[in-house]
Amino acid sequence: MSKATKHKRTAAPRAKLAAILESTHDAIIGSTPLGVINSWNPAATDLYGYAAEEVIGRNVDVLVAPERLEEEAEALRRIVEGGDPAEQYETTRVAKDGSVVAVSLTTAAIVDSANAVVGAVMVSHRRSESQRDRSNIDERKLAADADEALLEAHLQQTQRMEVLGRLAGGVAHDFNNLLAVILNYSAFVSEELTGAVESAPDWERRREGVQRDVEQIRRAAKRATDLTHQLLAFARREVVQPRVLHLNDAVTDVEQLLRRTLGEDMELVIKLPDQLWPILADPGQIEQVLVNLAINARDAMPGGGTLRIDTANVAVDAESVAGGSPARPGRYVRLRVSDTGTGMSAEVAAHAFEPFYSTKGDGAGTGLGLATVYGIVSQAEATIAIQSEPGAGTTFTMMLPVTDEAAASIEEPAPYERTPKGETVLVVEDEEALREVTERIFTRNGYRVITAANGPDAVALVARHEGEIHLLVTDVVMPKMLGKEVAERVRELRPDIEVLFMSGYALPVLASQGRLEPGVALVDKPFSEAALLAKAGQVLNGNFRGFENVRR
Repeated sequence: MSKATKHKRTAAPRAKLAAILESTHDAIIGSTPLGVINSWNPAATDLYGYAAEEVIGRNVDVLVAPERLEEEAEALRRIVEGGDPAEQYETTRVAKDGSVVAVSLTTAAIVDSANAVVGAVMVSHRRSESQRDRSNIDERKLAADADEALLEAHLQQTQRMEVLGRLAGGVAHDFNNLLAVILNYSAFVSEELTGAVESAPDWERRREGVQRDVEQIRRAAKRATDLTHQLLAFARREVVQPRVLHLNDAVTDVEQLLRRTLGEDMELVIKLPDQLWPILADPGQIEQVLVNLAINARDAMPGGGTLRIDTANVAVDAESVAGGSPARPGRYVRLRVSDTGTGMSAEVAAHAFEPFYSTKGDGAGTGLGLATVYGIVSQAEATIAIQSEPGAGTTFTMMLPVTDEAAASIEEPAPYERTPKGETVLVVEDEEALREVTERIFTRNGYRVITAANGPDAVALVARHEGEIHLLVTDVVMPKMLGKEVAERVRELRPDIEVLFMSGYALPVLASQGRLEPGVALVDKPFSEAALLAKAGQVLNGNFRGFENVRR
């Protein structure tokens, strides 16, 4: 089949789908597995009274009468958990004006290429006596076509997002390898220039110029590093390390950074009540959300203004859902971030969380800030809503679910203060330049280093190596053998060896449900010399006390 033929065969259904969605009299609503609305066609506006920008991001429970919430939630649960492929039934819905609408409803699961449920689609139309008495074959066929075409469209969209996520992960992995080389070689050059002795009269001036160039390299690499983390967070491919925490502590920890981000002409007002319920979250991601929202607020207040952050315990009940809460009934901790900036129109707010969507001028942001926030919030199974009007500022409201998990005591790793005395490190990395950088870091800090370019070579090297190997430092994503299998195979030969993984994209290998598995030590690429040595030292600390088994 030619490319032209393929294009014609895929373009025709898409055009047909667009026409169906715009012209059908059936209300067609898409949602996430948790029931958060993410698509809404014109017929849904006609039937329920809400414009798309009013409901996208809210829970479908906004359309459900309070007395039917439990029943409807159970029906959706059966769909998304795979128990029922689809359900058809007659029910009632609550419109924007509070009126009760009798509808015929079909709910079906949306699955991706791996057959995992990634959402639900609900197709409904008003039921009346005349409609029940009238059989219209064309209308039924149109509705059936709409159901089938919408399911196909959602599947294609989900697959595209899955491909985008994999692409972001792959780009981040390769990009981070290069960044690690840039970061470390720029540090080497800077040190060599500083320590060099040069007799030329203009050497001092030349040295300062070179160091300024090196500093620009470092800054560019740092910006690129931040960008890869934003891409991964947007695509929900970041490996998170959530723990039970109190949100007030996370806000307090980042307060000084937020003040520096805003600048002196903007006021930061924080209100944190006592006795917040605990949540399960990654503190680093909470910080990233707050910083991104602060940057967004700063850009919206060019003449100065006020940024307010407050937290509160919130119990969402059926009445709250009926009143417009995007969260399901339950206990939440609310995080609210408000600014007095320029605000957004309804049209802009409806696109605010889309990647690379930005109303700022060229060079004023990447267009990923709010998309990153949305990705982080979604990965945490929380919700976020925007309230904004032009000239009236913007408020972001996040609802973070309360956890019943007991808070575990967090022991900070002991700093690595001992001087290495020749411990042997095996470095496994398929990127030659990064393998050389990693070897150089360890060697110049007192370690003995052996290297391998891939997993099979590493296993063979360990099998024939006569001396001890104290630490395995391996990349995660490599051809021939993934880092996790390398560690397993090496530990079969050397049960006492410690393992440190290094990666810019570890989610598919080391994480379960997006969370780093217990007991796994990981250093993120691109790493600095200090970060790599500190993490290696923390892994070794307590395992080779006094380094009794180090051969000198």
